[in-house]
Amino acid sequence: MADQNQKISSLEDENKRLRTAVEELSILNDITGAITSTQTVEKIIDLIVQKCVKHLNVEQGAVMLLDELDANRPFHTLVRKQDSIMNGLPYRLDTQLTGWMLLNKAPLFTNDLFNDKRFSWGDEKSLSIHSLLCVPMLVKGKMIGLITVFNKKSAEGFQKEDQRLLSIIAAQSGQVLENARLYQKEQALIRFQEEMRLAGDIQHKLLPSKAPQIPGYEIMGKSNAAKYVGGDYFDFIPIDNQNIAICLGDVSGKGIPAALLMANLQATLRGQTAPEKSTNMCLERSNKLIYESTDEQKFATLFYARLNFINHKLCYCNGGHDKPYLMTRSGDVKRLGTGGIPLGFLPSYPYEEERIDFNPGDMLIIYSDGITEAMNLKEEEFGEDRLEKIISANPEEKPEELIDLILKEIDAHVGKAPQMDDQTMVVLKRIS
Repeated sequence: MADQNQKISSLEDENKRLRTAVEELSILNDITGAITSTQTVEKIIDLIVQKCVKHLNVEQGAVMLLDELDANRPFHTLVRKQDSIMNGLPYRLDTQLTGWMLLNKAPLFTNDLFNDKRFSWGDEKSLSIHSLLCVPMLVKGKMIGLITVFNKKSAEGFQKEDQRLLSIIAAQSGQVLENARLYQKEQALIRFQEEMRLAGDIQHKLLPSKAPQIPGYEIMGKSNAAKYVGGDYFDFIPIDNQNIAICLGDVSGKGIPAALLMANLQATLRGQTAPEKSTNMCLERSNKLIYESTDEQKFATLFYARLNFINHKLCYCNGGHDKPYLMTRSGDVKRLGTGGIPLGFLPSYPYEEERIDFNPGDMLIIYSDGITEAMNLKEEEFGEDRLEKIISANPEEKPEELIDLILKEIDAHVGKAPQMDDQTMVVLKRIS
């Protein structure tokens, strides 16, 4: 009889071990199934916590992921699941638990939390958490987060078997979550690149799609953005039947902020350009509007000219921009610097303007600093000397051909070095 009872007991123990093994395989199978899925990190964590609460027979579970970029708050609790009404994890426990885990990177469990000498509580012993089990999630030896369960419902509390199961879950979950995080980062990058591409298309459409037809003149503008979007701007703005405004600007900063300021500058200039406004009046008003609509770190350099193609007078105002070149038919070169400071520096500024004759054969070359500051791998800039030599050596070139020649020389100088700034040029030439 005793032997029979012993056999029955052994069978019961074996059945219990088998049931436990089946339950373990079930939870691990659920988690493993998420590895090849495209579920979000939050959904995968919710699955993990649900399974932990159910299979470990606890009141509450939480998954916290490590954020290496936030030294003051390294762990972020993404999901907490509970099957009874409990208060949230108290701050003192939150900080002590994560601090201990960061230091030791090992499993931790206690069935008498408030008498555990690894923690200190002060007057917080009235809280309803009395036991916990916490294990690290490791991926290739690196801790990426924690799984913690609270308040074991059975009288004996947490056991080594619970720690073993939760450690297995954590090991599997760590790789699952790392895969999901990498997938989400990849998807976010793809979305960002597509948004930037669309932003670049929109910005490109803000620039003139073709050069205007000006009697007796040839004109061309071209802009190459260093990234998807840029901060350079050029424009041809018809004023009346004998005047056209020509401008080239460069706003501070890079990326989307620069692109937004560039669009603001374009709208401002187009709104201020009118037959009755001189070039310095236009810049004074534009400067005020740019200053009022941006913060003090944002500004824009701008060369703004008004060409009368009937009497062949060019009136210009330079708002802190690189001085354009005016090359005459005789080969003389003049730099056009009259004007004032960049737009947006001060709320008001008395800009000056200059009026010059534009004779047959004269050519105006306006450019952004991305032209002269283009660097090669030795960090040598293309420079104004190289630019001026090309201009002086090619007085008979058409505007489009001259721009292409300059950009080709820049490419040869830069070589394999990445382009760090936008490159924009406008060339105006009087042919008769």
